[in-house]
Amino acid sequence: MTESNELQPKPETELQAAEVQAAPAPETPETQAEENIPESAPAEEPAPVEEVASPEEPAPAEEAPVVLDGSPAEEAPVEEATSSEEEPARPVFETKEAVVDRLREIEAEGNGGEKNELDLLKQVFYKLHKAAQMAARNAFIESGGAPEDWRAEIDGAEENFKAIMNNIRQRRAEIAEALERQKAENLEKKQAIIERIKELATSPEDVSQHFDEFKQLQAQWKELGAVPAERATEIWKNYQHHVEQFYDLLKLNIEAREYDFKKNLSAKERLIELAEKLADEEDIIAAFNKLQSLHAEYKEIGPVAKDLRDQIWERFKAASTIINKRHQEHFEGIKAQEEESLQKKTEMCERVEGINPEELTSFAQWDEKTKEVIAMQAEWKTLGFSGHKQNNIIFDRFRAACDRFFSAKAEYFHSIKDEQSENLEAKRRLVEEAEALQDSTEWRSTSDKLIELQKQWKTIGAVPRKYSEQLWKRFTAACDHFFEAKNEATAGQRAEEKENLEAKRSIIQQLQALAADTASASLERVKELQAQWNETGHVPFREKDRLYKQYRAVADELYKHFGASQTRRRLEGFQRSVRQAVAKGESTLSRERERLLRLFETRKAEIQTYENNLNFLNAKSKSGNSLVAEMNRKVEKLREELDLLASKIRAIETEMRAPTGEDAPEEA
Repeated sequence: MTESNELQPKPETELQAAEVQAAPAPETPETQAEENIPESAPAEEPAPVEEVASPEEPAPAEEAPVVLDGSPAEEAPVEEATSSEEEPARPVFETKEAVVDRLREIEAEGNGGEKNELDLLKQVFYKLHKAAQMAARNAFIESGGAPEDWRAEIDGAEENFKAIMNNIRQRRAEIAEALERQKAENLEKKQAIIERIKELATSPEDVSQHFDEFKQLQAQWKELGAVPAERATEIWKNYQHHVEQFYDLLKLNIEAREYDFKKNLSAKERLIELAEKLADEEDIIAAFNKLQSLHAEYKEIGPVAKDLRDQIWERFKAASTIINKRHQEHFEGIKAQEEESLQKKTEMCERVEGINPEELTSFAQWDEKTKEVIAMQAEWKTLGFSGHKQNNIIFDRFRAACDRFFSAKAEYFHSIKDEQSENLEAKRRLVEEAEALQDSTEWRSTSDKLIELQKQWKTIGAVPRKYSEQLWKRFTAACDHFFEAKNEATAGQRAEEKENLEAKRSIIQQLQALAADTASASLERVKELQAQWNETGHVPFREKDRLYKQYRAVADELYKHFGASQTRRRLEGFQRSVRQAVAKGESTLSRERERLLRLFETRKAEIQTYENNLNFLNAKSKSGNSLVAEMNRKVEKLREELDLLASKIRAIETEMRAPTGEDAPEEA
């Protein structure tokens, strides 16, 4: 996206093409019968383009010139259509100074230059101007400046460009003014010619003398240029009327008139054949321009025999209608393509605008969306022009949406980079702690510490890829080194754990048998098997969780059958464990009590946090009600856990024969 958001200055209004007024050949009195045929409107140039098209967008199609309305060629004058010529190869300007130099050459020539070249120079200049501004802005931002602080510097080349372009515009205005003065002079001269023909038509003298002067007047008429457009039809009809009056007065012999009719018929048939061949022309714009030239030439040819007049005109009109219809369909097709292009571009804008950066939380998601946006940018370039009014608007909208997306992406990757740096430091600390513990022989405490480090490792996010594998290898090597040494030192313990594993599997099977036959099951038998389970020692670490889940599931099923609450069972099991620890003389009850007290305070703090948050929720809204209900459920669950913790603490204190009134927490 390299286009600037600044508006380009609008091109000056172009001079309208000069009207070329052609004089018809002599006609006979029969031409007066054609006065009632509708007049054709003079052709007009396409409206000037209001804004310069975006350099990255397709050039807009020319607007359709006015189509002939199908009136007889002899009735109304039209402006001469300029013949279509192939445009010369456009020069390439690599700098704004080169564009200004070319403008100086045009200014020095003094003829106002060509409209197409001026438009091209303006487009090229502001494209280079925009590119320079965008490069300066990007450099400013890359050097640490904020986008909103950037200000464009005054461009001397732009000031020169505007000054020279203004001089050329003034020169073109002077030329146009001179052209209008010339039209006014031509009007006066043509009026004088009409007055003289009028005098000849009302004062019959020597025919030969009058006819020669009449021919000279016609030649003078043809040599004169265009007149003001608002007077063109009037002056031409007046001239035609008095020419016909002159022919009536002279009453040329029938042979001369028929000769002229035949000559005019041949000339008009030739033009009609050329018009009919235009139907096969692939370039409809060129065909339409050629048709305008044929119409102008047709009007300059004198009349034909009256009985052939309508027939010859209808044939020419039919050939013209084919070209006019194709010309109209051509521009309607262009308009339809522009509307389709605008619709597709609007859909692309909506798709890019619909991307929510907050939903993109991983590199893969950002990469996927980036590919989609780049694909849409590539597709955008294949779409055509979208109309003069909407083309720049829709392009600015698409560019803004893309800029917002890539800005959000840059912010995300910047934040991820900082987060990964923090993760890197955290994992390095864990690696150093693990390596410091790898040679320890305190098997139990060190195992707990290393397991805790492994849990912490899982909670830390990603680190830069070039450090990830290296840190992981160091961390796992330290852990493996310790646990391998531990396994060698506790090989005898593992044999005992295997025996315990088989014993506990047997207990589970017996409990499952009781659960399958609840009619013969008894609570005493279940408690007996649970006592055996508690008396059985440790099992291999890998089997511990899975085995306990099986035991807990079948025990819960049995106790559910016997109607005992799960909380009560847990408490009874804990009390038995405490009694067994006291019976064995273990000294861990004090540490367990302290752990439970810390957990008790933690749960109390969590309940307090939830209760504080509930005060800030708007219970009247749907989302508030839903959230309040969820938080209340969590508080209730925490209270149940708090009650169980309080009971466990009291059980330990009872066995330790410690005072319960001072240290045991109250039930929540």
